[in-house]
Amino acid sequence: MERVIQIVEDDADIRFIVEYVLEDASYTVETFENAKAFLNRSNKENVHLVIMDVMLPDGSGIDLSKSLKQASDTSTIPVIIMSAHAPSDIALSEGAADGFIQKPFDIDHFVNQVNAFIKAKG
Repeated sequence: MERVIQIVEDDADIRFIVEYVLEDASYTVETFENAKAFLNRSNKENVHLVIMDVMLPDGSGIDLSKSLKQASDTSTIPVIIMSAHAPSDIALSEGAADGFIQKPFDIDHFVNQVNAFIKAKG
């Protein structure tokens, strides 16, 4: 079964690394460089996990996460917020996110967290 992960990250280097390690872990990865591109995505239903940065050039990952969790068609999709600046408790509570990854992150820890969310979703 194809497991789709969507990444919203404005930093091209981080986006590339995350995409590479997740594809290497046998996930299908769709990447978006900003909030607008993510909001205009065509695939909104066949998604197993969304990982997003807090600080985007045209919006906030916390606001995006909150809107995903409030929409009936996307409320069950797990969301992990990544940030080098935002405290985890703020990202989790205000964004209604399911998880938080502090940047910079260890690649193995990152993949293990993603695997745990995908496994929990079934």
